[in-house]
Amino acid sequence: MLESLQRKKNLILQGPPGTGKTWLAKRLGYAVAGHKDKSLVRSLQFHPNMSYEDFVRGWRPCGDGRLALVDGPFMEAIDRAKAQPDANHVLVIEEINRGNPALIFGEMLTLLEADKRREDEALELAYKKESGERVWIPDNLHVIGTMNIADRSLAMVDLALRRRFAFVDLKPELGTPWGDWLGERGFDKGLIAQIRDRMTDLNRTIEQDKGLGPQYRVGHSYVTPPADAKIADPAAWFRRVVETEITPLLEEYWYDSPDRAKDAADKLLEGLIQ
Repeated sequence: MLESLQRKKNLILQGPPGTGKTWLAKRLGYAVAGHKDKSLVRSLQFHPNMSYEDFVRGWRPCGDGRLALVDGPFMEAIDRAKAQPDANHVLVIEEINRGNPALIFGEMLTLLEADKRREDEALELAYKKESGERVWIPDNLHVIGTMNIADRSLAMVDLALRRRFAFVDLKPELGTPWGDWLGERGFDKGLIAQIRDRMTDLNRTIEQDKGLGPQYRVGHSYVTPPADAKIADPAAWFRRVVETEITPLLEEYWYDSPDRAKDAADKLLEGLIQ
């Protein structure tokens, strides 16, 4: 992932819900920066109302009845990266396909390309602060996006954006590190094995469903307690997760077949080790 990010300058982590996209994006950002420095790694989220004027530059009320031309977070990131050419800067964009990326990036979409990260490729913006102003994206600014590919309501990503980003697929991981993490928080080995087997069976069912597919699998973060969690009863904790988080998700997946959703949820809890 780091090699792809260093080569393309832009990377998108895509995968089912709960596969740690946000967690990984920030840590990749810190790795590119060289250390955990929040001044070098900035995060924001796209949403349906996000516009070019919000993200790049646009007119804003300034309180005296007039409008001012204000830079958005992307222009701010560009300026910071140019001011610190010896440091790597990272902009993390959550849910990059929840907005309209082509509309939001505008002409910046062209400048994102790795081979256009130089001053002689600079372009004029739609809103210029001064006559003849041209903008370019420096080589030390990296963009990491996350993408939930299971949400039917999200916009498709156009080919222009895909050409400028490297894409990495994340999938549910319930291996030894995950089991060790649960063991350190008081989970019995038998219960860990049950959770792993049942989540694996559930994801196999989802993957084989013609109406769903692998992009709808349930990620490992659903069954991974946070580091500071105080868990007195691990079995009760898993039961609550199934009842309040996984079951509603399955009901959404099989909204036209509630019995199937209930059956899948029941299998997660049937004969659970106490």
